Formats: sequence, C-alpha cells, structure tokens
Amino acid sequence: MTFKQLLVASLLTFMSISSSQAEPQFVKTFNPGSYQQILRENAGQAFVLAIWSVDCPSCIKDMTVLSQIRQNNPNLKIIMLSTDEPANTSEVKNILARHQLNDLENWIFGSDDAQKLRYEIDPSWYGELPRTYFFSSAHSRIGKSGALTIETFEAQIANIAR
Repeated sequence: MTFKQLLVASLLTFMSISSSQAEPQFVKTFNPGSYQQILRENAGQAFVLAIWSVDCPSCIKDMTVLSQIRQNNPNLKIIMLSTDEPANTSEVKNILARHQLNDLENWIFGSDDAQKLRYEIDPSWYGELPRTYFFSSAHSRIGKSGALTIETFEAQIANIAR
C-alpha cells in the first residue's frame, strides 16, 4: 500500500468513526417486558413517558411543547415511545431530531401485537395519541391523552416533583 493509499484509508476510517458518533441516539425496540424494564431503570425517579406516532399530527404538535418543557426542566427525565413499526425507525429518528428530542431515551414498538404492548402499559388505554404519563418518584402515575399545553405539562411536572 502506498503512502497516499494509506492516508486515504486512514481519513476514510476517521470520517466513518466521526460520523457514527454524531448520529442521533439509537432507538430501542419496545417489546413485551420493556415497560417493566423502563420502570426498573427509573426506580425512585420522577419521569415523563410521551407516547406518539409519525402519523399523528397532534403528536408532532406535542413534540414542540415537549422540546420547550425540556429546555425549561433540564433535569426532568423524558422518555419517548413511538407506536410505529420498526420499519419507520428512520422517520422516527428524523422527527425526533427536528424537534431536538433525539438525544432522549427513545423507543419504538417492536412487536406485531401493538394492542398487547398498549395493554402492558395501561389496560385502560385504547391507543389514542398522543398519550403522556407523568410518573412520580414512587411511580404513581397520571395519564393524559391528546396534545397538552405547556401549562398542563408544567402543572403535571410540579405534581410529580413533590
């Protein structure tokens, strides 16, 4: 290998490593048991679980508010869960990046049985979106359906922070 070829190969390797580090955080696959995993990993911590879909205009509206909430409450844990199929992962990542939410913990439904996954989260939830759950540090929760105003978010965050 000539010096020039070695130099080009080294630069390509460096560029590949640099670009992979700049990519948005990986979107995890949400399967049966993932909800309990989220609860375990956040034991003793208040957090928000925001459930959405790429085909839901109100969800996109909610993301604008979530982005603002994140700026106002930088220590608040927000977990995003897309109810879309894994085939939509690229679109999910693009929407999250546009709203500057791609570095949060992000999940996407992985099972073909979306009803079973919804039931695992909340047996009384029938799939309306967006759906937001506010968890206290003791993991008591309040679920809200529909796009929420910033005032509603802030009031619920104050409730779970107590």
